[in-house]
Amino acid sequence: MPKFDVSKADLERLVGKEFSVEEWEDLFLYAKCELDDVWEEDGRIYFKADSKDTNRPDLWSAEGIARQIRWALGFQKGLPEYGVEDSGVTVYVDEKLKDIRPYGLYAIVEGLSLDEEALRQMINLQEKVALTFGRRRREVAIGVFDFDKIKPPIYYRAAEKTERFVPLGFEEEMTLEEILEKHEKGREHGHLIRDKPYYPLLVDSEGKVLSMPPIINSEITGRVTPETRNVFIDVTGWDLNKVMLALNVVVTALAERGGKIRSVKVVYPDFEIRTPDLTPKEFEVGLDYIKRLTGLELSDGEIKDLLERMMYSVELVDGRARLRYPAFRDDIMHARDVLEDVLIAYGYNEIEPEEPELAVQGRGDKFIEFEDAIRELMVGYGLQEVMTFNLTNRESQYGKMLLEPGGDLFSHPPAELVEIENPISPKWSALRVWLIPSLLDFLSQNTHEEYPQRIFEVGKATLIDESRETKTVSESKVAVALAHPRVTFTEAKEILESVMHHLGFTYELESIDHPSFIPGRAGKIVVEGKPIGIIGEIHPAVLENWGIEMPVAAFEMFLRPLYRAPYL
Repeated sequence: MPKFDVSKADLERLVGKEFSVEEWEDLFLYAKCELDDVWEEDGRIYFKADSKDTNRPDLWSAEGIARQIRWALGFQKGLPEYGVEDSGVTVYVDEKLKDIRPYGLYAIVEGLSLDEEALRQMINLQEKVALTFGRRRREVAIGVFDFDKIKPPIYYRAAEKTERFVPLGFEEEMTLEEILEKHEKGREHGHLIRDKPYYPLLVDSEGKVLSMPPIINSEITGRVTPETRNVFIDVTGWDLNKVMLALNVVVTALAERGGKIRSVKVVYPDFEIRTPDLTPKEFEVGLDYIKRLTGLELSDGEIKDLLERMMYSVELVDGRARLRYPAFRDDIMHARDVLEDVLIAYGYNEIEPEEPELAVQGRGDKFIEFEDAIRELMVGYGLQEVMTFNLTNRESQYGKMLLEPGGDLFSHPPAELVEIENPISPKWSALRVWLIPSLLDFLSQNTHEEYPQRIFEVGKATLIDESRETKTVSESKVAVALAHPRVTFTEAKEILESVMHHLGFTYELESIDHPSFIPGRAGKIVVEGKPIGIIGEIHPAVLENWGIEMPVAAFEMFLRPLYRAPYL
């Protein structure tokens, strides 16, 4: 979760009131943060804020925290309003950037008075949004420039790798290729564009370079100081909605410092757009839903008041709340998200806990007992149980397994992974659809251990199911992987045969072609005419992708179809 430093004095200047350190511990909760540390430096008190929500980048700076607290305490109510006037500035986007870094959105904020703490917060917000929300600049990268040093119109264009400019922190000109090799940020983020035929460049009408997105700003225009009064903001990325959200977060944070927001016209080859777009978003929720799930005796008027303290505009109509909320938020996806805001405004510490009165006795879930019985059975075959993460990534589930999304479950995994919109790390960006890649990952990390290695896992796979409210279903599966020099399809089949015998099932194997397995050594496991799993010898190219030098045989199958077995 994002952590960042804020000055107590700066926060109180933005809120408009002073508080004790003890009071701040509770106030941070309104902004979905915890006070992680307190220290004094040069006579000033500083806090380390630990944000607990990766979907609220608007709360990752002093400006966002202070704004949230002003509303939560009732100093202001309803929807925040930010005026936006046209700047008359245009940015032209090069068609050649379509497959390189296609989207750039822009804004100008004028009339700023920036001290060192305001500058620190601005830089911190840029970095935190790009790091977490922007997936280390892959999805979103942000630049802020001294607008008074720029002559519009501005061009976001594809540049030859031999073009030159002075990158931030350097004194001499360097080619774009040299920046990727020699500059710290080039070495860190160069992989995002290194293999592209051109590199993105943002320049003004005089050819003066502003930045090389998503790598580094120019030393000439990209250094913002306390003397800077007007700034030009550049956000680039691959998803227009994410880029717009990041822009909205930054401009409204600067507006909290007294800046005046000015829009920019962005001209693409096939459309035009004016940014930022601060049009409020809309949602609707039933009042009975809020009353029932909070467990609080709240009147309609009290719910309205609590929501207005969380920056909603509220209209009560026929037992429902029609809501408008700020454009810098993108986390309202379900009624429970609104419910959470009601509880935050009410105060979790104000809720009296009650012991539930249940007229039933607890007992173990029968299917969980079945899973435990499967585990005991596998251990009886001399297999070692492993527990891997449900979270994974597209490369592990598809790329390393020589697969493309598509096909049915037993010739390929399902068509699409359930992916996380704003993951903390690209490594943990999706929920797995099959377990064998997780076992191969485990084997790849234990190549230094003795062989044979014979492992299994009883775990969950998450599949897309449009018929359900969540559009997903979590299925229990068992997977086995055997690794040693003489492993064969037959060894894996012997274990499968014994499992089916113990569970009282007969099964058939149907030969299939599957890219992850050696041709002619893969089969579909069929029970009562329905496919429930897959078995085979892992393809050498797959093993090479995982860095495994030993042959591997594996099988995997759903457990729910076998649940009626007399396992106890």
